[in-house]
Amino acid sequence: MSETTPAADADTIIHLELKTGRVVIKLRPDLAPQHVERFRTLAAEGFYDNIAFHRVIDGFMAQSGDPTGTGSGGSKLPDLKSEFTNKAKFVRGTLGAARTGNPHSANSQFFIMFAPAPSLDGQYSIFGEVTEGMELVDQIKRGAGGSGVVSDPDRIVSMRPASQTAT
Repeated sequence: MSETTPAADADTIIHLELKTGRVVIKLRPDLAPQHVERFRTLAAEGFYDNIAFHRVIDGFMAQSGDPTGTGSGGSKLPDLKSEFTNKAKFVRGTLGAARTGNPHSANSQFFIMFAPAPSLDGQYSIFGEVTEGMELVDQIKRGAGGSGVVSDPDRIVSMRPASQTAT
């Protein structure tokens, strides 16, 4: 745990290591406790290490969390029920839970917003926000065309709760 991360916050801070440096994520259990617990559990297990940012759309978002790199995979844990809220909005730096057309299909995939997207408000579970290093997220390789699918994508180096990482 870093000196800047109080012990009380260690369970709600995630360190996302990219090839360009560290991104600090503050989880929001007040908005989506099931999603926060899933994300924290998978990060603690090393699930996200070396997983690709398989879908990245300029001016919209960067999506990761699929071990197959196709956008159709997830963890071995069961899917989560939606935790939509009107309390928070999709703005730059927001972490949202990716899902299929079924609102109760979120599993391990997530996305980080490059810009506000009011059309997502109340449609996807918000479970965190980038508090440091958004300029590093901005450097993630973009996909081509409207689908945003990335060939030779950037990858998560590692992602762990702050309580498991060094300064």
